[in-house]
Amino acid sequence: MTTRTPGYPILLAGLAVLAVVLFGASLAIGYAPLGLAGAIREAVAGERTVDALVLVQLRLPRALLGLLVGFSLGLAGAVMQGFLRNPLAEPGIIGVSGAAALGAVLVFYSGLAATSSILLPAGGITAALAVGALLFAVAGRGLSTTTLILAGVAINSLAGALISLALNLSPNPYAATEIMFWLMGSLADRSLAHVGLVLVPMAAGWALMLSTGRVLDALTLGEDTARTLGFGMRRTRAVVVAGVALAVGSATAIAGVIGFVGLVVPHLVRPFVENRPGRLLLASGLAGASLTLAADIAVRLIPSRPELQLGVVTAIVGAPFLFGLIWRLRRSER
Repeated sequence: MTTRTPGYPILLAGLAVLAVVLFGASLAIGYAPLGLAGAIREAVAGERTVDALVLVQLRLPRALLGLLVGFSLGLAGAVMQGFLRNPLAEPGIIGVSGAAALGAVLVFYSGLAATSSILLPAGGITAALAVGALLFAVAGRGLSTTTLILAGVAINSLAGALISLALNLSPNPYAATEIMFWLMGSLADRSLAHVGLVLVPMAAGWALMLSTGRVLDALTLGEDTARTLGFGMRRTRAVVVAGVALAVGSATAIAGVIGFVGLVVPHLVRPFVENRPGRLLLASGLAGASLTLAADIAVRLIPSRPELQLGVVTAIVGAPFLFGLIWRLRRSER
């Protein structure tokens, strides 16, 4: 059992409160004024007023997905950095993000997205789970972590090439534009049905990733030491791959590509958990949810038409942070 310092529960409580506050702000902030308290009362009473419909059909799904997607990306980033013992690791490194994006793009390209909005994320989740199953089989054969990373690089490269091919061959320029906007990442125009579609696979992925806390602590001493402490690396690789595939694949399938959250958040939280990978997991998930909600609120406050895509905002914020991280690593190596 991981020993916790008195400050750790306070950190988790603070991050949870921050996420709740930002969730409420996400419900209240939008392009049209909304009396949040009145809208909640009307929605609970089953009234179909304009405010109640806006709250239930537009803002509530967006806020819930901000929590779910952000928690998935933050948690997965912490797991991948701890598992690979690399501060530059991020959730999509094993290829599930690229696979999910490709699955959604194929639904766009085939025209199935026009028949039902649910088919788009369903296609992404199916592709992510297929790749996850493949990687799970590879991990189960006891292949090295390096092999998994190389497989992820190959999958991401192939997915990127096939997405480019779909854009190149798209007979309809409007469809190509729609694909490009989706790939930029957004939480807008989602419904509670989308939330229900991803909730179960995300929750399963969270459970798997959170179960790796003790082995990630042991891995700070090296794989050989972790084995002598009774942790099986083959099982750990399989659990990590399955957890990341379920959570991050679902997040990408429902929201598009939202970069840098999984890379940046663990670095923001790590100094407050004494650099313990096991403690970093839940804290990074909560911080990821807060960062994603804050970025999505910023998207609505920025006076831009059309609306800036969420993935664009996180990239603008995250890229300078990445350069700063690389600079610090370079200085520490001298």
